[in-house]
Amino acid sequence: MSPLLLVVLGLIVLGGGWLVLTYNSLVQTRNRADEAWSDIEVQMKRRYDLIPNLVEAVKGYAAHESGVFAKVTEARSAAMGATTLAQHAAAENMLSSTLKSMFAVAEAYPALRAAESFLHLQTELSDAEDKIQAARRFYNGNVRDLNTKIQSFPTNFIAGAFGFTKREFFDAPEVANEPIKVSF
Repeated sequence: MSPLLLVVLGLIVLGGGWLVLTYNSLVQTRNRADEAWSDIEVQMKRRYDLIPNLVEAVKGYAAHESGVFAKVTEARSAAMGATTLAQHAAAENMLSSTLKSMFAVAEAYPALRAAESFLHLQTELSDAEDKIQAARRFYNGNVRDLNTKIQSFPTNFIAGAFGFTKREFFDAPEVANEPIKVSF
């Protein structure tokens, strides 16, 4: 074989190897972002499951506050039915806002704030919120990595050819930036 043919074959093998490694790296990063989103969904479902119990605990003490309970239930349903990232962000914003309203109602009832079941549910909800926040950071980090790979030269050619698309970050709801006031 001629040296020129060997060089050409070597370049083809190196180019093919780079293509395979780049594609696999994109797939791995996309799968990590999918896994991170799944973590967020698991934690949101945990929180959604806690909300009816919390509503019932507060209802027992503040039955005349039915408007607040209806809003919390409606916000929970909207959040559970969200399908896109934008819908999730808006629904989570609304849910956080209505939960703050419910905790404001609970502040007016000292017996409720002292009830062990309410305190347990409140602790569980706070734990769920913390885990959602951690899962959101993990997701956003993976999305950042994926988007960087998709936009970086020369990986962007491979990403475009194989249909890899940028993902949106899951930003914290506006009201999530304000701490939920819990007083005992």
